[in-house]
Amino acid sequence: MAKIKTERRDFVKYSTLGILGLAAASGIALSSSGAIAENRLRPPGAVDEKEFLALCIKCGQCLQVCPYHSIELADFGKGHGVGTPYIDANIRGCYACDAVPCVLACPSGALDHHTEKATDIKMGIAVLESPKTCLAVTRTPVPAGYDEKMKDFIANVTNVNPLEDKILEKFDGYEGKDCTLCADMCPMPNPLSAIAMVKKSSGITRPEIYEGCTGCGVCQEVCPVSEPAIVIKPRLSYEDYYIKGKRS
Repeated sequence: MAKIKTERRDFVKYSTLGILGLAAASGIALSSSGAIAENRLRPPGAVDEKEFLALCIKCGQCLQVCPYHSIELADFGKGHGVGTPYIDANIRGCYACDAVPCVLACPSGALDHHTEKATDIKMGIAVLESPKTCLAVTRTPVPAGYDEKMKDFIANVTNVNPLEDKILEKFDGYEGKDCTLCADMCPMPNPLSAIAMVKKSSGITRPEIYEGCTGCGVCQEVCPVSEPAIVIKPRLSYEDYYIKGKRS
């Protein structure tokens, strides 16, 4: 009987050690994979990606204070950095709040508190990546139902902010018109410093990006084609993309 008890204790001991070892190994794997930098559109003020992943405590405070419901938290199905905040500009861009409340709410420094106003935001740069599908370039009127995605988004928000209602009102009334949505919906205090519809010598009007673009993603959100013709390149500046020719 004593031998049986001893063998049972040994079994439990080594089994427990084995389980703890596997858990530790899993933790290490998760930790190291979580430190892998991603080319994800982060909220305003996000520091360098690797530093961001190290500093972010995944508290969700930035998400809680965003009046436009622009910020999401990454889950296991969305790559590394589980629990970290990001913006999916296909769904909802950042509307460049004057006081940048998401930055003010960040307790860890993952969002740099030197980002104090809309013009301080540097999230990325807009690029007309698919001019062949751009309604302005192809001279195609804005189709019926172009606003359904935004209406559906608002319909699924439980605590709609009045600011979101104003955005929806501004977005209304474009059906059948020449598309200027990306420029008209730009939330920057001086939108013309970021984007404008420019008529080229060919007679085609197309969006043109300027240094004031902060990469907020609103142009990508409101682009009325199924795959947005204009997209954001995260963490690149105007100089990076349009002058130095860097590509992400």
